[in-house]
Amino acid sequence: GPRRLRLRALQSQRHQPDPRAQGFLHFLQGLCLPLLRLLGLQEEVATEPSGKKINALEQHIKNLLCPSTPFFFNTLYDPYRGGADFVRGYPFSLREGVPTAVSHGLWLNIPDYDAPTQLVKPLERNTRYVDAVMTIPKGTLFPMCGMNLAFNRELIGPAMYFGLMGDGQPIGRYDDMWAGWCTKVICDHLGLGVKTGLPYIYHSKASNPFVNLKKEYKGIYWQEELIPFFQSVALPKDCNTVQKCYIELSKQVRAKLSKVDDYFVKLADAMVTWIEAWDELNPSSADLSNGSSK
Repeated sequence: GPRRLRLRALQSQRHQPDPRAQGFLHFLQGLCLPLLRLLGLQEEVATEPSGKKINALEQHIKNLLCPSTPFFFNTLYDPYRGGADFVRGYPFSLREGVPTAVSHGLWLNIPDYDAPTQLVKPLERNTRYVDAVMTIPKGTLFPMCGMNLAFNRELIGPAMYFGLMGDGQPIGRYDDMWAGWCTKVICDHLGLGVKTGLPYIYHSKASNPFVNLKKEYKGIYWQEELIPFFQSVALPKDCNTVQKCYIELSKQVRAKLSKVDDYFVKLADAMVTWIEAWDELNPSSADLSNGSSK
């Protein structure tokens, strides 16, 4: 289809900047920079070791425009970046890659730690800049942070529900990670890619570890059962849209996690409500296939 043709064209010209993409980036910068100034977020811009400021928006879009390689790990990381390629032994049948649904960036300065680690290492700072982007392999989960994140709304938007968390709920600070686990399982099923690495942002506002501990307390215990659940999730082949996958996932959450806590029954209901609202507001996307289910 058209998407596959675009990916082939992108792969064949991966060392050459796409002028259309550059124009799109400049357009987005024009829209976003005034908002960043208004919100006072300019000081969060990180710099490379050379001193050059990192354009996080540009890097996220580059990540999303380039294919992912979730089915076979390339030891040079992203083969579509300038100066890299597929290494010897990489299957030629997999070199086309798959569409990238999620671009997950990282932090410099104050790390994204859980409360116990914050308490043990209150002065630790991340100064290590790694110039790399890599695809998270199929079958591998990761802790997604929502503070430096971009995603393709058409490919994975319906799965980006951050759950029932915060005031009035028994758990907090797991909302983005819940979305990440759901998203990764669905991406794996539909043959979509998730990238992590660049861009970095500079995080300078540390949260209170004692407040965080109250929010995370149950989650720290629950995650020992949540992770095995997501690792063992199997979605039927007829789940060929994100919405169908998410509804099926909600059923499995209700059936298998309700024994952990009644909260997960409410969360399963909320997942269904989210998809109903998504389809009501996006009627044309309800029946469109998002990928090739396994």
